[in-house]
Amino acid sequence: MSSSRKTDSPATAPDKASVVPLRPGRERARPTAARPNVVTLRAKTHCIQCTLREHCLPAGLEAEDLWEFDELFEGQRRLRKGDMLLHAGGTFVALYAIRVGSLKISILAEDGREQVAGYQMAGEIIGLDGIATGCHTCNAAALEDSEVCAVPFDRLEQMAQANPAIRNSVRQLLAAEVRRNHGHMLLLGSMRAEERVASFLLNLAERYRRRGYSGSEFVLRMTREEIGSYLGLKLETVSRVFSRLQADGLIQAQGRDVKLLDPPQLNHLVGREVPPSGL
Repeated sequence: MSSSRKTDSPATAPDKASVVPLRPGRERARPTAARPNVVTLRAKTHCIQCTLREHCLPAGLEAEDLWEFDELFEGQRRLRKGDMLLHAGGTFVALYAIRVGSLKISILAEDGREQVAGYQMAGEIIGLDGIATGCHTCNAAALEDSEVCAVPFDRLEQMAQANPAIRNSVRQLLAAEVRRNHGHMLLLGSMRAEERVASFLLNLAERYRRRGYSGSEFVLRMTREEIGSYLGLKLETVSRVFSRLQADGLIQAQGRDVKLLDPPQLNHLVGREVPPSGL
């Protein structure tokens, strides 16, 4: 698998294979040069063709706005399992939309221990932590083979100033991140161990369901230890809770494969009603 491509000289017109439609009546040669930090650069999939766009940054944009937004990025960056996308202290230049796979967000404590701060899946955005200071405060590592789309933030800001629809999309993204952080604070501050694990599983189920996958059976990409770090629990506690939920007939867990057997009871456990659409 090679990521190298030759760049057309100004005097040479690109052949038809290297041209993709941009807007009706317009064509543009695909970007060819990989940027620093790119593991592999794949041929570009346009936002308007992406089935995840309603879960991503361009959610709600009309077709013409989608084409304009599409010009912000150049292809997909491929990461292998374990590859680092972002490093704490690294310069902030772009937001990253996950197209395939999932990534773990983590920070390092002063004693060197890793604290898992987030689990992001396809359609979600990484890199917001760098907006305020221009430097990333978190690490982001691929939990499986993944692909991300890079959106240069300086160009996104310029486009948002000129396009109200894109500006509103950015605002909604930032608001969603605030809500997520508040939810995580509530989980850590007021829930018992069983409630934290049940809430985590229900959250995953709902996110998968919204993407067209099963909302009752899925694979945990994080280890039990990583889940414990995210939930503020010891590994032994996480394992004990999984065993208890299984013994009570609420879940079935075999390795990293999980099946929710009684979503209504899991919702009751965390003190909320069953979502109208179900899991």
